[in-house]
Order: sequence, then C-alpha cells, then structure tokens
Amino acid sequence: MATKTKEQSVEITIPPIKINELRLTIIGDSPMICHAWSEKAKREMLDKQMKKAKGGKEAKDPFKDFTESLYWMSEKPHNPTMEALREARFGFPSVAFKSAAVDACSYADGITKVMARGAFHISGDMVEIQGIPEMREDMVRIGMGTADIRYRGEFRSWKVDLDIRYNAAALSAEQIVNLFNIGGFAVGIGEWRPQKDGSFGMFHVV
Repeated sequence: MATKTKEQSVEITIPPIKINELRLTIIGDSPMICHAWSEKAKREMLDKQMKKAKGGKEAKDPFKDFTESLYWMSEKPHNPTMEALREARFGFPSVAFKSAAVDACSYADGITKVMARGAFHISGDMVEIQGIPEMREDMVRIGMGTADIRYRGEFRSWKVDLDIRYNAAALSAEQIVNLFNIGGFAVGIGEWRPQKDGSFGMFHVV
C-alpha cells in the first residue's frame, strides 16, 4: 500500500551582508596619460565591420586628437579651445582604479584576486579627475618598422576621490587602502603605467 509523507517546511536564515562605505582620496605620483577612443576611431572600426569603402585619409589634427583622448564629464564643445578645457570637467573609468587594486593582490599576502573583485565596488562608471589636462606628443611604433606621432591628454598634477562600497566580512577598510596603495605603485592607471613597463599613472592614498 502506498503511503503519503508530509512535506516539511524548512526555515532558512540568510545572514545580511555587512556593506560599509569608504571614501579614498588618491593623489597622483606621476603624470597620468589618457587615451579614450575617439569618434573617428570608433567610426573607422564600425565602417570596417560593415565593409564600407574607405575614403581618403584625413589630415592629422593634433589639437583635435588631444581633446578626443580625454574622458569628458562636462558637455564637450563642438570646437574645444584651451580656455574651454580649463573650465571643463574630466574623468577616468572607475574600473581602471579597481583593476589596479585587484591586480595588487599579486603583491599582497592572504588576498586573492577573486576575493578582492567581489569584495568591493567603486561607485559610478567614471570618477572625476581634479586637474587640468595638457597636450603631449609621443612617437609610437604601430607596426613593423612603422612609426606615428600621437597627441594625447596628460594630467601632470592630479587627484581623485573614490567612493567605495565594500563587504566588511570579506575585507577590512585597512586591507582595501593597502591594496590601492600597492596598486598605485605596482600597477597604475592609463597609458605607459608600471603594469605596462612604464612609470606613468602612479598614485597613493592620502
């Protein structure tokens, strides 16, 4: 004879995640070089993917290349001037700072990159760079025996405030500050950073 069993209800208790907030002030120790994707580069990439015919090569415009290498947070003028740049607000992707801190786990004991990646997050896609950009000119290699001149934005003196939310059960505020300090020295942000055999984009936590 078949028997029926009663389904038992089980009460599950989920412990709350202890989320704390922390603001870090980052000071640049070496100039930081920006290299945002320009509208021209994005258009050329899309045209290539859509198999559009190529037109003639445009003449190089150093000042335009410079302004398009920056991450604009205020509205970008149609024809920016140096005076407009001094009044504008610029940013940098927040993920770059997080990546620097996460990669710093290679130089810190007891914290894995997987743990750090899920333990804290920086608020917003962009963080504002406190500083005035200047135009720099660099000779770069782009292929076998081929060189080009690049014009990009550089912040020689810069500062950033990072608003961080973190799981206090996974990492302490002290550990997070330590990761950012190590990341600023060993990894950096932007072009030619220490992680890419350069010395630009280095920083420390105030």
